[in-house]
Amino acid sequence: MVYGATPAGIAAAVAAGKSGQSVLLIEPTNRIGGLVTSGLSHTDFHSLESLSGAFLDFANRVEAHYIETDGPDSPQVEASYHGTFGEPKVNLAVFHALLDEHPRVERIHQHALSALKLSESQSQKRIESATLVDPQGNTRTIRGSVFVDGSYEGDLMAMAGVEWRAGREGRDEHGESLAPEAADDQLQAYNFRFIMTQEESNRVTPVAPPGYQREDFVGVLDAIASKKIERVFDYPSKCIFKAHLPVLPGGKYDINDVSRGLVRLSLPGKNLGWPDGTAEERQAIYDEHLRDQVGLLYFLQNDPEVPEAFRQEAKQWGWCRDEFLDTNHLPPQLYVREARRMQGVSIYTQTDSEYAEEGTRAKFHRDSIAMADYGNNCHGTHHEGPRFGGKHSGEFYNPVPPYQIPYGVLLPKEIDNLLVPGAVSSSHVGFCALRLEPVWMSLGQAAGHAAALAVQLDQPVQQVDVASLQSQLHANGSATIYVSDVLPDSPDFAGVQWWGAAGGLLKLYPEGTPRKPRGKKLHGQYTEAAPGHAVELDQPLDAKLEQRWRALAESMSVPLAGLPKANGTTTRGDFIRAAATAARE
Repeated sequence: MVYGATPAGIAAAVAAGKSGQSVLLIEPTNRIGGLVTSGLSHTDFHSLESLSGAFLDFANRVEAHYIETDGPDSPQVEASYHGTFGEPKVNLAVFHALLDEHPRVERIHQHALSALKLSESQSQKRIESATLVDPQGNTRTIRGSVFVDGSYEGDLMAMAGVEWRAGREGRDEHGESLAPEAADDQLQAYNFRFIMTQEESNRVTPVAPPGYQREDFVGVLDAIASKKIERVFDYPSKCIFKAHLPVLPGGKYDINDVSRGLVRLSLPGKNLGWPDGTAEERQAIYDEHLRDQVGLLYFLQNDPEVPEAFRQEAKQWGWCRDEFLDTNHLPPQLYVREARRMQGVSIYTQTDSEYAEEGTRAKFHRDSIAMADYGNNCHGTHHEGPRFGGKHSGEFYNPVPPYQIPYGVLLPKEIDNLLVPGAVSSSHVGFCALRLEPVWMSLGQAAGHAAALAVQLDQPVQQVDVASLQSQLHANGSATIYVSDVLPDSPDFAGVQWWGAAGGLLKLYPEGTPRKPRGKKLHGQYTEAAPGHAVELDQPLDAKLEQRWRALAESMSVPLAGLPKANGTTTRGDFIRAAATAARE
């Protein structure tokens, strides 16, 4: 059973279904897809080379949708940026179509978790069943072999009694420079990811939200008068609403909080009750954010004291008539950037995504089951000063090289048949490198395959053989280490990933090679491939590398007799292919 049809939950369900398991995918709301279908359409990653597995498959399907609907050379296909910038309605349709292909995956909507039954044997507990309740109060009890918590909040995990945390660790607890001196309860702020348009034919004029009061927003007039705000909508700064560029297909914009801006959409402190809140408490937080953010827009579009140029500019924007039809064209979900975080077998921290002591790569994880290319990113945890013109604190944007994620972040210590790819085990700072939809889908895919292995071998999830799990992930096009020049469509992908998982791709570059975490900028936050992460299969194999690789192969019990020697013509690719073949035989 997978609870939460977020991207992580969907990826977990599909992976388990592909592995031959029957899966029940439970979504407590009436809409699957989490934030990917609720306004987050400008996906967070840096280089296209970092996309693999479940998310790459999803993006390819989105692009195929636009090709089929609008033609291969259409502006919509170009605007989709290889399928990573999909309209919410398209993302939703693609997720449904994906799940329709997997008859082993059954879906249930609008059923919320109400109780768990656990059994205890020896030192660990086991979930036997979950009871769900629908909006009419009807209950349904589900028995399962393995449970996956795909929710952003970790609701199933918490109900099972798994240790979790919200708030920030102190700097000394994990040795994190981005952490505060002392631990506190501060939480990364939330906001909506509105989808808006300037195209009159598809534009819906915003109205005042419930609870709107003009006096709550007059402070923004001082911010405008300061001359530090140049427009209402712009990218990336000196504005109130960040309208991500490039424009989405259909002339739509993904609207977000302005990082380090004078006026913010994110509301630190207003979300502290969300992680462990009841449905009613979370609804109240949702309503407060909606009142604030829609109210701000309504004020800017209609209040006579707003300077004419700003008011007329704001009036050119509205909701999209063809999006979010059930919720008055407003996103049905709030952008929950961070809620509970499991404290599991491995706790992912700041050092896990920073450079290793040597080489051009981040810290190496032999038990990696996913990788990412972004960095620790926090929009702030506290606000100092007035609502408009004050300043967020606890904000950071940490550039790091592509990084690996170990299997232990999915594993609770207390329950032997539960995997948690959403509220993954991490510190606050560490979580800020994992809270990205492509990463969540990779973690979900790993959880789904791990769940299937646990069922097949009748063993606790903590005892799943990571090498077998990695092999399944690689076979399904999911990378566990970043390789910029051997991508999932390459026949060498699985072999190179296997070799990289063993440590074979470390220190390929000469000592002293400059460390550059980002490639050349393309547009916005998107870049070319990260330097220092190519394997260069056609490069001649030199004697020093051959010696190191032979030692690695021997340590893995790979027969050495069939491995080629460095002779001036043998390439790196020749050696890796031969090693992969020998390992299989």
